[in-house]
Amino acid sequence: MPAPSPTHILRQHNAQINALAFSADNSLIYSGDSDGMVCIVYCKILRPVSLWQAHTGSILGIEGWDGKVVTHGRDNKLHVWLLPAIIEAISDSTSSSLEQPTLVYSLDVNALNYCRFSLLPGSAHDPSSSTALVAVPNLVDSDFVDIWELPSLQRLHAAVGKASQEPATSDGTGRTKTGIVMSIHLYRAPAGLGSRSGQLRIVAGYEDGSVRLQVYDGLASTSIEGQGWVNLWSCKVHRESVMHLAVSADLTFGLTISADHLIGKYGLKDDLAEGRATIHRTKHPGNGAIAIRSDGRVCAVAGWDGSIRLYSTKTFKSLGALAYHRDSCYAVAFACLHPRQRDPNDDDSDDEQEADKRTRWLAAGGKDTRVSIWELMDFDKRQTSKD
Repeated sequence: MPAPSPTHILRQHNAQINALAFSADNSLIYSGDSDGMVCIVYCKILRPVSLWQAHTGSILGIEGWDGKVVTHGRDNKLHVWLLPAIIEAISDSTSSSLEQPTLVYSLDVNALNYCRFSLLPGSAHDPSSSTALVAVPNLVDSDFVDIWELPSLQRLHAAVGKASQEPATSDGTGRTKTGIVMSIHLYRAPAGLGSRSGQLRIVAGYEDGSVRLQVYDGLASTSIEGQGWVNLWSCKVHRESVMHLAVSADLTFGLTISADHLIGKYGLKDDLAEGRATIHRTKHPGNGAIAIRSDGRVCAVAGWDGSIRLYSTKTFKSLGALAYHRDSCYAVAFACLHPRQRDPNDDDSDDEQEADKRTRWLAAGGKDTRVSIWELMDFDKRQTSKD
Protein backbone atom coordinates (compact mmCIF):
# COMPACT_ATOMS: atom_id res chain seq x y z
CA MET A 1 0.00 0.00 0.00
CA PRO A 2 1.47 3.41 -0.96
CA ALA A 3 2.25 5.88 1.81
CA PRO A 4 -0.69 8.25 2.48
CA SER A 5 -0.48 11.91 1.57
CA PRO A 6 -2.06 14.89 3.32
CA THR A 7 -5.53 15.81 2.12
CA HIS A 8 -4.72 19.51 2.43
CA ILE A 9 -1.76 21.75 3.25
CA LEU A 10 -2.26 25.16 4.91
CA ARG A 11 0.44 27.77 4.35
CA GLN A 12 -0.78 30.84 6.25
CA HIS A 13 2.16 30.95 8.69
CA ASN A 14 5.75 32.11 8.26
CA ALA A 15 7.09 30.65 11.51
CA GLN A 16 7.13 27.36 13.40
CA ILE A 17 3.69 25.96 14.27
CA ASN A 18 3.40 25.49 18.04
CA ALA A 19 -0.33 25.00 18.67
CA LEU A 20 -3.31 23.50 16.83
CA ALA A 21 -6.95 22.93 17.75
CA PHE A 22 -10.33 22.25 16.12
CA SER A 23 -13.53 24.00 17.16
CA ALA A 24 -16.16 21.86 18.88
CA ASP A 25 -18.25 21.64 15.69
CA ASN A 26 -15.23 20.94 13.43
CA SER A 27 -15.93 24.12 11.44
CA LEU A 28 -12.68 25.92 12.37
CA ILE A 29 -8.99 25.13 12.75
CA TYR A 30 -7.00 27.34 15.11
CA SER A 31 -3.22 27.54 14.67
CA GLY A 32 -0.51 29.55 16.42
CA ASP A 33 3.18 30.03 15.61
CA SER A 34 6.45 31.03 17.23
CA ASP A 35 6.11 34.67 16.06
CA GLY A 36 2.88 35.10 18.02
CA MET A 37 0.63 34.93 14.95
CA VAL A 38 -2.71 33.12 15.16
CA CYS A 39 -4.75 31.93 12.19
CA ILE A 40 -8.36 30.73 12.06
CA VAL A 41 -9.29 28.67 9.00
CA TYR A 42 -12.87 27.88 7.96
CA CYS A 43 -12.82 24.14 7.29
CA LYS A 44 -15.59 23.98 4.70
CA ILE A 45 -13.53 25.83 2.09
CA LEU A 46 -10.15 25.91 3.89
CA ARG A 47 -9.81 29.67 3.71
CA PRO A 48 -8.56 31.83 6.58
CA VAL A 49 -11.10 34.05 8.29
CA SER A 50 -8.58 35.70 10.63
CA LEU A 51 -4.81 36.07 10.75
CA TRP A 52 -3.40 38.43 13.35
CA GLN A 53 -0.60 39.18 15.78
CA ALA A 54 -2.14 37.79 18.96
CA HIS A 55 1.03 37.91 21.09
CA THR A 56 4.49 39.47 21.03
CA GLY A 57 5.97 36.09 22.00
CA SER A 58 5.60 32.52 20.77
CA ILE A 59 2.16 30.90 21.01
CA LEU A 60 1.96 28.20 23.67
CA GLY A 61 -1.69 27.20 23.39
CA ILE A 62 -4.94 28.01 21.65
CA GLU A 63 -8.53 26.83 22.19
CA GLY A 64 -12.06 27.84 21.22
CA TRP A 65 -14.62 28.50 23.95
CA ASP A 66 -18.19 29.86 23.87
CA GLY A 67 -17.90 31.93 20.68
CA LYS A 68 -14.43 33.08 21.67
CA VAL A 69 -10.86 31.89 21.23
CA VAL A 70 -8.32 31.76 24.07
CA THR A 71 -4.64 32.26 23.22
CA HIS A 72 -1.62 31.84 25.49
CA GLY A 73 1.79 33.30 24.65
CA ARG A 74 5.36 33.48 25.85
CA ASP A 75 4.78 37.21 26.43
CA ASN A 76 3.22 36.21 29.79
CA LYS A 77 -0.29 36.95 28.58
CA LEU A 78 -3.45 34.93 28.16
CA HIS A 79 -5.90 36.67 25.83
CA VAL A 80 -9.59 35.99 25.22
CA TRP A 81 -10.80 37.10 21.77
CA LEU A 82 -14.34 37.40 20.38
CA LEU A 83 -14.65 35.53 17.09
CA PRO A 84 -15.86 37.41 13.99
CA ALA A 85 -19.66 37.46 13.95
CA ILE A 86 -20.24 35.98 10.49
CA ILE A 87 -17.41 33.62 9.68
CA GLU A 88 -19.04 32.14 6.59
CA ALA A 89 -19.55 35.55 4.97
CA ILE A 90 -15.92 36.46 5.57
CA SER A 91 -14.75 33.16 4.09
CA ASP A 92 -16.86 33.45 0.97
CA SER A 93 -15.93 37.06 0.36
CA THR A 94 -13.66 37.88 -2.55
CA SER A 95 -11.96 40.53 -0.45
CA SER A 96 -8.36 39.80 0.56
CA SER A 97 -8.75 41.58 3.91
CA LEU A 98 -9.33 39.46 7.01
CA GLU A 99 -11.26 40.51 10.10
CA GLN A 100 -9.29 40.48 13.34
CA PRO A 101 -11.07 39.10 16.41
CA THR A 102 -11.84 41.63 19.15
CA LEU A 103 -9.78 41.38 22.34
CA VAL A 104 -12.25 40.99 25.21
CA TYR A 105 -9.91 40.71 28.20
CA SER A 106 -6.44 39.52 29.21
CA LEU A 107 -4.80 37.74 32.10
CA ASP A 108 -1.19 38.16 33.24
CA VAL A 109 0.43 34.72 33.54
CA ASN A 110 3.84 33.12 34.04
CA ALA A 111 5.11 31.57 30.78
CA LEU A 112 8.66 30.80 31.94
CA ASN A 113 8.34 27.04 31.49
CA TYR A 114 6.53 26.76 28.12
CA CYS A 115 3.54 25.10 29.83
CA ARG A 116 0.29 25.84 28.02
CA PHE A 117 -2.98 26.63 29.81
CA SER A 118 -5.76 24.11 30.49
CA LEU A 119 -9.35 25.33 30.06
CA LEU A 120 -12.35 23.82 31.87
CA PRO A 121 -15.76 25.25 30.80
CA GLY A 122 -18.15 26.05 33.63
CA SER A 123 -17.64 27.22 37.19
CA ALA A 124 -16.13 25.23 40.02
CA HIS A 125 -19.55 23.79 40.97
CA ASP A 126 -21.63 24.19 37.79
CA PRO A 127 -20.36 22.70 34.50
CA SER A 128 -23.20 24.42 32.60
CA SER A 129 -22.19 27.90 33.74
CA SER A 130 -21.12 30.44 31.10
CA THR A 131 -17.88 30.96 33.01
CA ALA A 132 -14.72 28.87 32.74
CA LEU A 133 -11.74 27.87 34.82
CA VAL A 134 -8.20 28.07 33.48
CA ALA A 135 -5.12 26.44 34.99
CA VAL A 136 -1.66 27.93 34.39
CA PRO A 137 1.73 27.82 36.16
CA ASN A 138 1.88 29.83 39.38
CA LEU A 139 2.77 33.51 38.96
CA VAL A 140 5.77 33.29 41.30
CA ASP A 141 6.93 29.67 41.37
CA SER A 142 6.76 27.60 38.17
CA ASP A 143 6.73 24.36 40.20
CA PHE A 144 3.07 24.96 41.10
CA VAL A 145 -0.27 25.71 39.43
CA ASP A 146 -2.84 28.51 39.74
CA ILE A 147 -6.53 28.26 38.80
CA TRP A 148 -8.32 31.39 37.57
CA GLU A 149 -11.94 32.06 36.72
CA LEU A 150 -13.01 33.65 33.44
CA PRO A 151 -14.32 36.25 32.79
CA SER A 152 -14.00 37.56 36.37
CA LEU A 153 -10.18 37.13 36.25
CA GLN A 154 -10.31 36.03 39.89
CA ARG A 155 -7.67 33.62 41.14
CA LEU A 156 -9.54 30.84 42.95
CA HIS A 157 -6.65 28.56 43.86
CA ALA A 158 -3.01 29.61 44.24
CA ALA A 159 0.12 27.43 44.23
CA VAL A 160 -1.62 24.07 43.86
CA GLY A 161 0.89 21.39 44.83
CA LYS A 162 2.79 23.47 47.37
CA ALA A 163 1.12 22.04 50.48
CA SER A 164 1.89 18.45 49.42
CA GLN A 165 5.33 19.05 47.92
CA GLU A 166 8.28 16.84 48.78
CA PRO A 167 11.34 18.33 50.49
CA ALA A 168 13.54 20.52 48.34
CA THR A 169 16.62 19.13 46.66
CA SER A 170 19.95 19.42 48.46
CA ASP A 171 21.72 21.24 45.63
CA GLY A 172 21.17 24.67 47.18
CA THR A 173 18.63 25.83 44.58
CA GLY A 174 15.62 25.38 46.84
CA ARG A 175 13.77 23.65 44.00
CA THR A 176 11.34 20.80 44.54
CA LYS A 177 12.30 17.33 43.39
CA THR A 178 9.76 17.45 40.58
CA GLY A 179 11.10 20.67 39.07
CA ILE A 180 8.83 22.97 37.08
CA VAL A 181 5.45 21.93 35.75
CA MET A 182 5.59 21.15 32.02
CA SER A 183 2.03 20.18 31.06
CA ILE A 184 -1.30 20.31 32.91
CA HIS A 185 -4.89 19.18 32.53
CA LEU A 186 -7.68 20.54 34.73
CA TYR A 187 -10.90 18.54 35.02
CA ARG A 188 -13.79 17.57 37.28
CA ALA A 189 -14.02 14.09 38.77
CA PRO A 190 -16.69 12.14 36.85
CA ALA A 191 -19.99 10.98 38.34
CA GLY A 192 -20.11 7.81 40.38
CA LEU A 193 -17.47 8.77 42.93
CA GLY A 194 -19.89 9.73 45.70
CA SER A 195 -18.76 12.85 47.53
CA ARG A 196 -15.81 13.18 45.14
CA SER A 197 -17.98 13.54 42.03
CA GLY A 198 -17.41 16.97 40.49
CA GLN A 199 -14.25 17.47 42.53
CA LEU A 200 -11.63 19.69 40.88
CA ARG A 201 -8.54 17.75 39.83
CA ILE A 202 -5.24 18.57 38.13
CA VAL A 203 -3.04 15.96 36.49
CA ALA A 204 0.36 17.43 35.67
CA GLY A 205 3.64 16.37 34.09
CA TYR A 206 6.90 17.72 35.51
CA GLU A 207 10.48 18.52 34.64
CA ASP A 208 11.81 15.37 36.33
CA GLY A 209 9.59 13.13 34.16
CA SER A 210 6.98 12.43 36.82
CA VAL A 211 3.18 12.80 36.65
CA ARG A 212 1.01 13.69 39.64
CA LEU A 213 -2.70 13.93 40.34
CA GLN A 214 -3.78 16.69 42.72
CA VAL A 215 -7.38 16.78 44.01
CA TYR A 216 -9.17 19.51 45.93
CA ASP A 217 -10.66 18.24 49.19
CA GLY A 218 -11.13 21.68 50.73
CA LEU A 219 -14.52 23.14 51.62
CA ALA A 220 -13.79 26.76 50.73
CA SER A 221 -14.31 28.05 47.19
CA THR A 222 -10.79 29.50 47.16
CA SER A 223 -7.40 28.46 48.49
CA ILE A 224 -3.87 29.79 48.89
CA GLU A 225 -0.48 28.07 49.16
CA GLY A 226 -2.05 24.87 47.86
CA GLN A 227 -4.11 24.38 51.04
CA GLY A 228 -6.90 21.84 50.63
CA TRP A 229 -5.20 20.15 47.69
CA VAL A 230 -4.05 16.57 48.18
CA ASN A 231 -1.58 14.58 46.10
CA LEU A 232 -3.63 11.47 45.23
CA TRP A 233 -0.79 9.67 43.44
CA SER A 234 2.55 10.17 41.71
CA CYS A 235 4.23 8.08 38.99
CA LYS A 236 7.47 8.43 37.08
CA VAL A 237 7.82 6.90 33.62
CA HIS A 238 10.23 9.23 31.81
CA ARG A 239 13.85 10.01 32.54
CA GLU A 240 13.54 13.28 30.64
CA SER A 241 11.07 16.12 31.17
CA VAL A 242 7.46 15.49 30.23
CA MET A 243 6.97 17.35 26.94
CA HIS A 244 3.22 16.95 26.65
CA LEU A 245 0.29 15.39 28.48
CA ALA A 246 -3.08 14.46 26.94
CA VAL A 247 -6.18 13.16 28.74
CA SER A 248 -8.98 11.10 27.18
CA ALA A 249 -12.39 12.71 26.77
CA ASP A 250 -13.97 10.21 29.18
CA LEU A 251 -11.31 11.03 31.80
CA THR A 252 -10.25 7.41 32.27
CA PHE A 253 -6.59 7.73 31.28
CA GLY A 254 -3.82 10.12 30.30
CA LEU A 255 -0.78 9.80 28.02
CA THR A 256 2.61 11.52 28.14
CA ILE A 257 5.57 11.84 25.79
CA SER A 258 9.10 13.10 26.28
CA ALA A 259 12.48 13.40 24.57
CA ASP A 260 12.90 9.68 25.20
CA HIS A 261 11.27 6.83 23.24
CA LEU A 262 8.56 6.12 25.82
CA ILE A 263 4.82 6.75 25.95
CA GLY A 264 3.42 6.72 29.47
CA LYS A 265 -0.19 5.71 30.13
CA TYR A 266 -1.82 6.59 33.46
CA GLY A 267 -5.12 5.28 34.79
CA LEU A 268 -7.21 8.12 36.22
CA LYS A 269 -9.89 6.00 37.87
CA ASP A 270 -9.81 5.99 41.67
CA ASP A 271 -10.44 2.26 42.08
CA LEU A 272 -7.67 0.81 39.94
CA ALA A 273 -6.76 -2.73 40.98
CA GLU A 274 -3.65 -2.86 38.81
CA GLY A 275 -0.68 -0.55 38.39
CA ARG A 276 -1.36 3.14 37.96
CA ALA A 277 1.15 3.64 35.11
CA THR A 278 2.18 1.49 32.16
CA ILE A 279 5.03 2.06 29.71
CA HIS A 280 5.04 1.64 25.95
CA ARG A 281 8.47 1.55 24.37
CA THR A 282 8.59 2.86 20.82
CA LYS A 283 11.52 2.83 18.40
CA HIS A 284 11.37 6.60 17.99
CA PRO A 285 12.94 8.95 20.57
CA GLY A 286 12.21 12.67 20.52
CA ASN A 287 8.52 13.60 20.58
CA GLY A 288 6.95 17.05 20.72
CA ALA A 289 3.19 16.55 21.16
CA ILE A 290 0.51 13.92 21.69
CA ALA A 291 -3.25 13.95 21.08
CA ILE A 292 -6.04 11.46 21.85
CA ARG A 293 -9.02 11.02 19.53
CA SER A 294 -12.36 11.89 21.13
CA ASP A 295 -13.39 8.22 21.43
CA GLY A 296 -10.17 7.48 23.32
CA ARG A 297 -9.17 4.59 21.04
CA VAL A 298 -6.41 6.20 18.95
CA CYS A 299 -3.56 8.56 19.78
CA ALA A 300 -1.22 10.54 17.56
CA VAL A 301 2.39 11.40 18.46
CA ALA A 302 4.22 14.26 16.73
CA GLY A 303 7.89 13.39 16.37
CA TRP A 304 10.98 15.54 16.13
CA ASP A 305 11.79 13.61 12.95
CA GLY A 306 8.70 15.13 11.30
CA SER A 307 6.54 11.99 11.35
CA ILE A 308 3.11 11.65 12.96
CA ARG A 309 2.70 8.16 14.41
CA LEU A 310 -0.67 6.62 15.24
CA TYR A 311 -1.20 4.02 17.96
CA SER A 312 -4.03 2.09 19.53
CA THR A 313 -4.38 3.40 23.09
CA LYS A 314 -5.38 -0.07 24.31
CA THR A 315 -2.54 -2.19 22.91
CA PHE A 316 -0.19 0.53 21.59
CA LYS A 317 -0.01 -1.39 18.36
CA SER A 318 1.15 0.88 15.54
CA LEU A 319 -1.65 2.02 13.24
CA GLY A 320 0.71 3.69 10.77
CA ALA A 321 2.87 6.77 10.29
CA LEU A 322 2.08 9.99 8.42
CA ALA A 323 5.17 11.36 6.71
CA TYR A 324 5.04 14.78 5.10
CA HIS A 325 6.93 17.24 7.28
CA ARG A 326 10.70 17.26 6.75
CA ASP A 327 11.48 18.86 10.08
CA SER A 328 10.33 18.57 13.69
CA CYS A 329 6.60 18.55 14.50
CA TYR A 330 5.39 20.27 17.66
CA ALA A 331 1.59 20.25 17.36
CA VAL A 332 -1.08 17.69 16.52
CA ALA A 333 -4.88 17.69 16.91
CA PHE A 334 -7.80 15.40 16.09
CA ALA A 335 -11.16 16.66 14.86
CA CYS A 336 -14.17 15.60 16.95
CA LEU A 337 -15.72 12.25 15.98
CA HIS A 338 -19.09 13.46 17.23
CA PRO A 339 -18.95 17.24 16.83
CA ARG A 340 -21.37 19.69 18.33
CA GLN A 341 -24.17 20.17 15.82
CA ARG A 342 -24.51 23.46 14.02
CA ASP A 343 -27.85 25.25 13.61
CA PRO A 344 -29.96 23.07 11.24
CA ASN A 345 -31.57 26.24 9.87
CA ASP A 346 -28.16 27.56 8.80
CA ASP A 347 -28.21 27.84 5.00
CA ASP A 348 -24.45 27.31 4.95
CA SER A 349 -24.59 23.91 6.63
CA ASP A 350 -22.57 21.12 4.98
CA ASP A 351 -23.95 18.02 3.43
CA GLU A 352 -23.59 15.01 5.67
CA GLN A 353 -20.85 13.39 3.59
CA GLU A 354 -18.49 16.35 3.86
CA ALA A 355 -19.20 16.77 7.56
CA ASP A 356 -18.52 13.07 8.13
CA LYS A 357 -15.16 13.32 6.34
CA ARG A 358 -14.06 16.09 8.66
CA THR A 359 -14.69 13.93 11.73
CA ARG A 360 -11.73 11.85 10.53
CA TRP A 361 -9.38 14.79 10.08
CA LEU A 362 -6.09 15.12 11.89
CA ALA A 363 -3.99 18.30 11.76
CA ALA A 364 -0.24 18.52 12.37
CA GLY A 365 2.34 21.28 12.24
CA GLY A 366 5.89 22.14 13.16
CA LYS A 367 9.13 23.78 12.17
CA ASP A 368 8.42 23.91 8.41
CA THR A 369 5.60 26.47 9.08
CA ARG A 370 2.96 24.34 7.34
CA VAL A 371 -0.18 22.69 8.70
CA SER A 372 -0.92 19.30 7.18
CA ILE A 373 -4.46 17.91 7.23
CA TRP A 374 -4.99 14.17 6.95
CA GLU A 375 -8.24 12.27 6.43
CA LEU A 376 -7.74 9.11 8.45
CA MET A 377 -9.23 5.74 7.65
CA ASP A 378 -11.77 4.02 9.89
CA PHE A 379 -9.47 1.98 12.12
CA ASP A 380 -12.42 0.16 13.69
CA LYS A 381 -13.46 -1.27 10.31
CA ARG A 382 -9.89 -2.29 9.57
CA GLN A 383 -9.65 -4.15 12.87
CA THR A 384 -13.00 -5.86 12.24
CA SER A 385 -11.89 -7.05 8.80
CA LYS A 386 -8.73 -8.55 10.30
CA ASP A 387 -10.72 -10.39 12.93
